[in-house]
Amino acid sequence: MMIQAVEEYNDQSKEEDDEDLPRSLSRRQLLLSVIYFVSLSSFFVSSLSDSVYHQFLDLFLLLFFLLTRIIDESTGDAAVVDPVDPEKVIASAEEHQVKIKFVLTTHHHWDHAGGNEKIKQLVPGIKVYGGSLDKVKGCTDAVDNGDKLSLGQDVNICALHTPCHTKGHISYYVTGKVGETPAVFTGDTLFVAGCGKFFEGTAEQMHQSLCVTLAALPKPTQVYCGHEYTVKNLEFALTVEPNNEKIQQKLSWARQQRQANLPTIPSTLEEELETNPFMRVDKPEIQEKLGCKSPIDTLREIRNKKDQWKG
Repeated sequence: MMIQAVEEYNDQSKEEDDEDLPRSLSRRQLLLSVIYFVSLSSFFVSSLSDSVYHQFLDLFLLLFFLLTRIIDESTGDAAVVDPVDPEKVIASAEEHQVKIKFVLTTHHHWDHAGGNEKIKQLVPGIKVYGGSLDKVKGCTDAVDNGDKLSLGQDVNICALHTPCHTKGHISYYVTGKVGETPAVFTGDTLFVAGCGKFFEGTAEQMHQSLCVTLAALPKPTQVYCGHEYTVKNLEFALTVEPNNEKIQQKLSWARQQRQANLPTIPSTLEEELETNPFMRVDKPEIQEKLGCKSPIDTLREIRNKKDQWKG
């Protein structure tokens, strides 16, 4: 798997899930570039990231868009995940001499589905997949939990219904040849050390999405989420588990990455189970600290605290 950051960013965002901000707010792109690689032989994911400044109620928020391309190297067939900037995605595909076959949309928010109509214009006949319950803009083919897609000869994609942030949110689990490290594209359900806000769902649904559906994937699975919130998420995680050495170590690393204008994505499922408070709600010590008696109540309480946190 090769990861290529065509445009780097300098994310200082203090808020999660800025997709609920008006689309008309101003944007400014940073013109910094970096290329980095993660080895995997059969297929690779090419990530294109834009940094976007938003002005809202006199606050400037920086939003990270992760535009991801999945490629089967044996055929050159490609799929793109949440292509908000289709022109850039297509230019990169042409540069790497790959053929875009379809779009995978995680959910209906504009910063994930906003490029669907444009890419349909630019690539006639392209299929756009999205959750059947999510009213995804530009969707041509709806998917439900467990639906399977294939790309080229070696790439297989399984749709996982991971609701709460939106009711029809889909995560995409991607595998290559036997023995190769899989990946999951989690949109705004699972972030590195965090999770999306409960815009259209409940704590019960988020618990099912994080701690049952996604937690059941192989631990080495690489986690590609929709936004770069890692530093703030880990800082909050330390308020829940101040003595968790894994969180302390990852926060130190993440700060170094960001200071160097390098991304913190991908994570791995194993790392999330060790550092993400929303995936650790079954731990008795966390439940006791928060005065909760069940994992779901604990998850709800952590989300409430994160929503109010001013760190």
